[in-house]
Amino acid sequence: MFLAVLVPAMHQDLAYAEPSRPQFHFTSRTGWLNDPNGLAYFGGEYHLFFQHNPFGTQWGNMTWGHAVSRDLVHWRQLDNPIEPDSLGTIFSGSAVVDSRNTSGLGRPGSPALVCIYTAAGGTSDASKGKPFSQCLAFSLDGRTFAKPSFNPVVAHIEAENRDPKVIWHEATHRWVMALYLDGNRYALLSSQNLKDWTRMSEVEVPGASECPDLFALPLDGDRSKSKWVFWGGNGMYRVGSFDGTRFSADTPALVSNFGNTGYAAQTYFNDPKGRRVQIAWHNNSNFPDAAWNQEMGFPTELRLVSTPRGPRLRIWPVAEIASLREPASVRDSHGFYPVSGGLMDVSVTFAPKSSGSLGILLNGVAVRYDAASQELSCLDKRVKIEPERGSVRLRVLVDRGSLEIYAQDGLVSMQMFTLAFSSERGVRISNPDGWKLSRVDVRPLRSAWNQG
Repeated sequence: MFLAVLVPAMHQDLAYAEPSRPQFHFTSRTGWLNDPNGLAYFGGEYHLFFQHNPFGTQWGNMTWGHAVSRDLVHWRQLDNPIEPDSLGTIFSGSAVVDSRNTSGLGRPGSPALVCIYTAAGGTSDASKGKPFSQCLAFSLDGRTFAKPSFNPVVAHIEAENRDPKVIWHEATHRWVMALYLDGNRYALLSSQNLKDWTRMSEVEVPGASECPDLFALPLDGDRSKSKWVFWGGNGMYRVGSFDGTRFSADTPALVSNFGNTGYAAQTYFNDPKGRRVQIAWHNNSNFPDAAWNQEMGFPTELRLVSTPRGPRLRIWPVAEIASLREPASVRDSHGFYPVSGGLMDVSVTFAPKSSGSLGILLNGVAVRYDAASQELSCLDKRVKIEPERGSVRLRVLVDRGSLEIYAQDGLVSMQMFTLAFSSERGVRISNPDGWKLSRVDVRPLRSAWNQG
């Protein structure tokens, strides 16, 4: 057992200098981290709340942690805003900016940042015998939070109902909550004031459970052809329509991530640039022998595009990562692109022949494409990728502990956690079959943490 207060906020930069610490993925100063919660832009900052154990490096004592950023790259961790009480420990949820003051929790000229979370009854001695219910906490300054006396706002429905994701639905001028029920079932509820909720309908996402999200995206950038996406905890999603009461799916459940990590992704309520920005938890990112554990994925932008198989998401790192880029690495006489710190943003485009393979070693970890099977593989994961106009386009973000692989401009995503990096820092391409390489761009990245 240890206490997070042993690493004060003023020493955060030094805390992020450990050799195994990811350098552009968010990790808590100390303690366990899991689901991103309450993603909202408020007071000129991106707020990232998260499931947090302040007292150990394994899951437990669920509390909301809190970090803020002005650019989605450089984060500053703040005090824990929502702590367990007699209703339960604090499980996952979301946040909204109540700019219309529908809840009455704001003040003139000072809207409330309202967090909606699950009070997990029965998960602590203080809440013994209590069910899972949904509650509010709010803040006017983005730093200090209060719980209203009327909690909970949604009483127990069934099982361990949890993970409320709340959005504003402009067409019906009310709030909508997606809430996990049980199995692969979710409920949709509505409210005029964030306090009184009415159950409307259910949604099923086969193969998924927990941590829903619901959002609209323009198809191919055309807002007159917007579609709705319903998202499940493991990244399975369905595309369809939403009339404010019911979600009607046009697609089966689709896979968004073919890697070995990535769970409970959530999108920002109100990105100021009008994007749909998402952050996921890298859910098996176990860092042994450290005072902290687990990491968030790097923020991505989601777009919805037409394909021969129907509408699909494109997932792509947010443009703000450019703030960390260094000049491109130059290949040496041995065909190696050296990157001394091992942090990289790598783009490779190649034209596969009818047979053979191409391998890309990133800090010694192999990403390989096989022409015969048309499969991209990394460690024990693989996914089929058909060349587009004769080429395969890859982009890989490499940090300590992770490779985030994007193919065909984000139509395929493969999020990988690994600590199995070699001492060779940089990129080496194995191309024994002489495939045409039209692009190799190896950009070293600086750390996002000021360790001065």
